[in-house]
Amino acid sequence: MPKARIHPGSRPNLRLQRDIHRVLASRLFGVVAATGVLFAAIAFTAERDRLEDTVMELARLRTERFNHHVEGLLDEPEPYDAERVQAAMDDFVHGAGSLALRDGRFVLARVYDRDRRLLGRIEQSEHPQIEAVRAAVDEASLENPTGGGGRSAIARLHGRPHVGVALDLLDGRSRPRALLVGVFAVSDAAVSRIRGNVVKTVSFVVGLVVLTALAIYPVISGLLGRVGRTAEGLLDANLETLQVLGGAIAKRDSDTDAHNHRVTLYAVRLAEAVGLPREQIRSLVKGALLHDVGKLGIRDEILLKPGKLTDAEFTVMQRHVTHGLDITDGAGWLQDAQPVVGGHHEKFDGSGYPEGLVGSDIPTTARVFAIVDVFDALTSRRPYKEPMSFTETLEVLERGRGRHFDPDLLDAFAGIAPELFAAHAGQEGDGPKRELEVLIQAYFKSGAADLLD
Repeated sequence: MPKARIHPGSRPNLRLQRDIHRVLASRLFGVVAATGVLFAAIAFTAERDRLEDTVMELARLRTERFNHHVEGLLDEPEPYDAERVQAAMDDFVHGAGSLALRDGRFVLARVYDRDRRLLGRIEQSEHPQIEAVRAAVDEASLENPTGGGGRSAIARLHGRPHVGVALDLLDGRSRPRALLVGVFAVSDAAVSRIRGNVVKTVSFVVGLVVLTALAIYPVISGLLGRVGRTAEGLLDANLETLQVLGGAIAKRDSDTDAHNHRVTLYAVRLAEAVGLPREQIRSLVKGALLHDVGKLGIRDEILLKPGKLTDAEFTVMQRHVTHGLDITDGAGWLQDAQPVVGGHHEKFDGSGYPEGLVGSDIPTTARVFAIVDVFDALTSRRPYKEPMSFTETLEVLERGRGRHFDPDLLDAFAGIAPELFAAHAGQEGDGPKRELEVLIQAYFKSGAADLLD
């Protein structure tokens, strides 16, 4: 019966589809939310500016009417009679209500002559913020308005919009003779209108974005699904090629590729135990399956020699590391396997090969693999030896502490070794392969998040 290969089933595809829908929905929601906030700010700013312009224009119109009401007084020689100006202001306010506007009202107004002498004033004492309004006007600069027109400013006093204006009062010959300084308190109706316009604008824009998103969602989802399935198919092809190549290498040494599956599984479990990131674990899987790929370049009379190698033959055998680096360097997808391929015979004390690296200079994945490779070799049956017991194996590993093996990694491996030994040591069946398939699905099938980044 043919052995099962590592390949995707229907579940990873269903997971990919769910990931695509989830990521798309979250991204579209983010766009809608960001668009809503942006247009809310734009709408609020536009309405605020429009209100200020409107209030300024209304204030000009009302001031012109007031100006006409006191024009006779301003045609008289200066200094003006303050009592007559005050009487004219009171008459204008209480008689015609000319300073009451639809968008609010003037809660404070003062008239100054050109020497900035106060001629008259009105205040709405019942206004809740009248003290703050009075303080703001007292602190304001009373320089002449530029361009013969006026100036205005909008501010919030205790959360309520107020518009301050400074407008010229003209005599019958259109000459500036006095200055009207006033504070216009925006009405509740105006505030409600601004908020209503903001809500309408934002609702319209968000609704448009939502409808557009709903319209294009199936198209994008379908395209991404096709791209995702194609990418997943390419990944499956790469993984199957990786497995076949690793198995071919293993079978040059023996009649089974179970060693490759066990040692890769052990390596991943140790990497998880010490918290290596996903990217390094993916590289570790590739390196573990291909760690001896360079043996393809070793002659059979040396590779398959039943007896002990001579020094010259061992030197040739050591070249399988550099052969492996040359082979993996030819494929971009395999280059991250090189730390294991090139470093799995390095030793912690620097006595290994090919570079004689010491300690942390040896890549972490290579230090992980060195432990599990020896563990599997000791616990497996070979034509020239019987498998060691668990206790004997740990004793051998312990003798290599600080010399062959990283002490910290060896401590971490001691915590998981009993379980690995009981479950997989010396197994030649499909158990390790099936468990390895699950790990490969978990670490290589990253889903739609990576696809959309």
